[in-house]
Amino acid sequence: MQRLRITFGRGEELKYITHLDLMRLWQRVLRRADVPLVYSQGFSPHPRISLAAPLAIGVTSSSELMDIYLERRLSPHFFIKTVKEQLPRGIDILEVAEIGAGLPSLQSQIRFAEYKVVTDVDKKPKEVEAAVHSLLDSDSLPWQHVRDKEVRKYDLRALVEDIWLIESHPPEFVIGMRLRCDSAGTGRPEQVISALGFDNPPKSIHRTKLIVEKQVKAAAFR
Repeated sequence: MQRLRITFGRGEELKYITHLDLMRLWQRVLRRADVPLVYSQGFSPHPRISLAAPLAIGVTSSSELMDIYLERRLSPHFFIKTVKEQLPRGIDILEVAEIGAGLPSLQSQIRFAEYKVVTDVDKKPKEVEAAVHSLLDSDSLPWQHVRDKEVRKYDLRALVEDIWLIESHPPEFVIGMRLRCDSAGTGRPEQVISALGFDNPPKSIHRTKLIVEKQVKAAAFR
């Protein structure tokens, strides 16, 4: 059995599909490419495919990670060549690496996610930088999130590893963020923008990196 880790990008064309729809899309693509997937046992077998850290609706990415298990070995080069022919617009394979089949699950290895957020702010660059420093200097930031009539309260500051200003062309600012993304909690860029005191929601959010506990790459092919 072989385990491959695929890094892929998700563009504007597919930013509004759900995580479940993306899983189904990949299953169709891999079947059409005749990739020899390993299936689970039981009454309703399903291919052993796992996607890390589901991406929120409306967010693009150049760093999505997916692990698949194969019945027989394929070279990363052959995999890329074969599968790319079946991919729709909006998905691009960036890297394929062979990793140990016995390593922990992909999701359990994810620790942080980095984002590039574009937003309009009615402030000067120095004021934006001051807001960033103020949030990072705070010890805690009580927050609440309402979903399906359920109110969840937590410390948003604990989910923020770092924030930095990438570009400033007032009123448009590009802000980088490294947010926690593990079993203890997941930071959301739009909440951080609100916590910074910016009134306008983000114009765009792009996930630039998923950081795993230990970057395991063997026989990587770009």
